[in-house]
Amino acid sequence: MNLLSVSRLARSAREGLLFSQVTFGIDEGEKVALIGHNGSGKSTLLACIAGLLDPDQGQSVINKEAGCSFLPQNPVFRPEDSILDHVFSSNSPSLSVIRDYRALCDRLATQENLSATLSDTLARVTHRMDEGNLWNWEYRIESILTSLGITDLSRKMGELSGGMLKKVSLAQVLVEDTRLLLMDEPTNHLDIETIAWLENYLCETERSVLMVTHDRYFLDAVCTSIYELDNRVLTRYEGNFSRYLEKKQIEEEIAANTETRIESVLRTEREWLMRGPQARGTKARARVDAIRKMINRDKREVKTEYAFEVTGRRMGGKVLTAEGLSKSFPAPGGTKTVIKDFSWTFTPGERIGIFGSNGSGKTTLLNLLSGELEPDQGIVSRGETMVFGYYRQNPELSFPDQTVLEYIQDTAELIRLADGRDLTASQLLERFGFTGKVQHSPVATLSGGEKKRVYLVRILMSNPNFLILDEPTNDFDIYTMGVLESFLSGYKGCLLVVSHDRFFMDRVAETLFILDDEGTIRHVPFSTSDYLSYRAAEEAERTQKIAAEKRNRPIESTAISTDSLDTKPKKRSFKEQKEFDQIETRIAEMEEQKGTMEALLSGGESDHQKIRTIAEEYEKLSRELESAYERWEHLASLC
Repeated sequence: MNLLSVSRLARSAREGLLFSQVTFGIDEGEKVALIGHNGSGKSTLLACIAGLLDPDQGQSVINKEAGCSFLPQNPVFRPEDSILDHVFSSNSPSLSVIRDYRALCDRLATQENLSATLSDTLARVTHRMDEGNLWNWEYRIESILTSLGITDLSRKMGELSGGMLKKVSLAQVLVEDTRLLLMDEPTNHLDIETIAWLENYLCETERSVLMVTHDRYFLDAVCTSIYELDNRVLTRYEGNFSRYLEKKQIEEEIAANTETRIESVLRTEREWLMRGPQARGTKARARVDAIRKMINRDKREVKTEYAFEVTGRRMGGKVLTAEGLSKSFPAPGGTKTVIKDFSWTFTPGERIGIFGSNGSGKTTLLNLLSGELEPDQGIVSRGETMVFGYYRQNPELSFPDQTVLEYIQDTAELIRLADGRDLTASQLLERFGFTGKVQHSPVATLSGGEKKRVYLVRILMSNPNFLILDEPTNDFDIYTMGVLESFLSGYKGCLLVVSHDRFFMDRVAETLFILDDEGTIRHVPFSTSDYLSYRAAEEAERTQKIAAEKRNRPIESTAISTDSLDTKPKKRSFKEQKEFDQIETRIAEMEEQKGTMEALLSGGESDHQKIRTIAEEYEKLSRELESAYERWEHLASLC
């Protein structure tokens, strides 16, 4: 079934035409990615399809029966709304029923006696829940919220961090009863664990997806086709991102060979023209016209692969030492320790990635080490030759009336490469996609992503010997990330990087600092992917033992005895009774799924990627099963 039809769509921006004649469709179950350079119009195209922007021409039609949910790049919300209000703010009829049911259950929890009016209302809503088969859907909603770490639904949206706002916005989209998801940079501001969960969800769901993302592992795992928006034209590539790269390489080789053949023909034809033939005959005139067409043809844009290495600033024997660093911040009910007793001596050339969930203190650690923030305890001592380059996640950028080139030249006009050649500020800008007249445009006229890119170039131009990168992948396209990775591959100084992009982390970080929610930091000698695989296997083994113990005892024996409690036993609410009636069946189904996965994990599978995927799914299911058992025990303890 066709869910989306886009026909001859076109849209212009301030700089001119973004795209034109865009025509494509998406069928049920397809997972499609839209990629392209920053500023090529990807987000604009997605907004036109979602109906948030009007195209200059053309139309997009979404199947009414399927429905569509849109995740914007930057969450839109009302600060005074609770998480529950935001998640259930959709006009979906099914979500409206579940919202009404939840509200009634909350009222029942505070009332001793059930009035006739409330009883009638509850009966009607319960009938609608039964009629729409919404009990399982409500559980799926709970599962999505729990998997995203959203537990306190009463919190106000205005109180949430950027990462939590993105999770709540993501939950709002995922719980809707639509069959088409439009997602603009869904992985931005999410931690690596949540990205892995979302990756598995999108792979398993039957819903169709059209998304803009630069996360290459995510693209590879989820997508069934790639659409590239380049030079105002949309081109489709069948397969995931790896297949796209293979096909692009073949295209480039064919184009280069074609260009070589044309140049060879032109050399011969130019010689013929130089001999001065009289172009009076029809054949001669046709030949001259053909030559002119070849000369005036649209030239193929050469995509240069940049690999460059700077000489680097001299670094002394002492780099940076942290001793007993601790930092706490005010929190509800007291204080929260974010960094606890961290010590480390950095050595020249170390390349360390920082891994932790949202709010675990990654940026706080960077600020402590760079001197942007004073610790509550401990000291940081830096070598005399230490020069930091700190790319901040959310910098307060203020640009005077300068052009792009002048802004970079304020830092330095030349940077020396490892081979002894000098690279000018203009040449470095070219390598990061700022070519021609753009360099002489005011910085203030650039888009948000372009300003971040200029900010990065300025930091690199300062030639630091200790480079700190806090989420550099949020605002850069795949092509810019390739240039940055190339630069970092030859970087000789110390590198400390926070990123949710696993591909980027695997390429630039050799070891990891692991931050937990208690403030403890430990060092592990793993790449990001190896660490995730190791932890998934470790967690699978642990949960397998726990689940085996639970299976070996009857469910009845796990009920909590209320005889020993001093308080009066609580009664199950109407909602809890419904849940209790269904939970044993759900536990049995999950146990069966778990057994199937255990058989696959012990079945001699040699594909590392498949083992990793199964282990991650097993870990997720084991957590859900453990939670289900705990929930059953709690419900069983109620009268």
